[in-house]
Amino acid sequence: MTATRGLEGVVATTSSISSIIDDTLTYVGYNIDDLAENASFEEVIYLLWHRKLPTQSELEELKNQLAENAGLPKEVLEHFKMYPIDKVHPMAALRSAVSLLGLYDEEADIMNTEANYKKAIRLQAKMPSIVAAFARVRKGLEPIAPRKDLGFAANFLYMLSGKEPEPIAVEAIDKALVLHADHELNASTFTARVCVATLSDVYSGITAAIGALKGPLHGGANEAVMKMLTDIGTLENVDSYIREKLEKKEKIMGFGHRVYRQGDPRAKHLRDMSKKLTELTGEPHWYQMSTQIEEIVTGEKNLPPNVDFYSASVYHSLGIDHDLFTPIFAVSRVSGWLAHILEQYENNRLIRPRADYTGPGMQEYVPVGLRG
Repeated sequence: MTATRGLEGVVATTSSISSIIDDTLTYVGYNIDDLAENASFEEVIYLLWHRKLPTQSELEELKNQLAENAGLPKEVLEHFKMYPIDKVHPMAALRSAVSLLGLYDEEADIMNTEANYKKAIRLQAKMPSIVAAFARVRKGLEPIAPRKDLGFAANFLYMLSGKEPEPIAVEAIDKALVLHADHELNASTFTARVCVATLSDVYSGITAAIGALKGPLHGGANEAVMKMLTDIGTLENVDSYIREKLEKKEKIMGFGHRVYRQGDPRAKHLRDMSKKLTELTGEPHWYQMSTQIEEIVTGEKNLPPNVDFYSASVYHSLGIDHDLFTPIFAVSRVSGWLAHILEQYENNRLIRPRADYTGPGMQEYVPVGLRG
């Protein structure tokens, strides 16, 4: 056996959900550029779960199902008030809340196809409600109930602020959700599939995936990018800050990718949205700083930005708290996680790799009193 660190280049399964071939990302064969410019997030959810784009009636049915299931059990809302608010990261709160949801779902441990699909609907619908509710509770505000007359992206922004969002804000969030929905066998998706391959339940699979996404080398990168931009402060500081990082061989978050070689195809869409939003909010320096950083890092290290880099300034321009950036990633990526979980159940085999042992050879046990 030969070990491959990080399983790089290892093909672990087959899947019909998404692909990354020659730096092109597709969902069920549809190019991400085409979907980002034309599809709503609800259409993408349907595409990932059913392997086809919905008809108008199928889309309306999905929207209605999501709207009907967006409310949270009162026990979950009360649970938020028990958290040590000043110490809890929203990703930890989201992870705990999703696990808690499983306790109040009577079908949590029913494993047939119909029950699992219903759980997928409930989880997809409730994820933005969890993030928005926790964001308000920790500020001493009451959670805002979802509205059935708003689309997925608009409803999320409404639950965060209590105000009906501007069309440009809805467009930005909807586009970000489409771009983050799935990404082949990434760390959190693989985690979800490993979990449910034991025939554990959907809630366990999503909880495990959130735990993997929480790390800064996966979903936490966009929050780290915004911290970097805030630390730099002004355009004049960009050059010295970044070059010092490069000289010290410190990682600059938001650049490079394990799979892409010529650049993340999703990044350009959020780059354009960042330019538009920062101009509208009167804070173009966030975009200008970002492009200057990109020029230096790509020029010096040949590392193009990934999807996390420009999503940071997009979310900031929408007035979203920085530590909510990764939970928003989860609100989108749960659509892909659920697609992969349902696919895993369809043709399941326990995922059990081997390890290349590097410890000592055969040893003989010595009683404790005789050990030196």
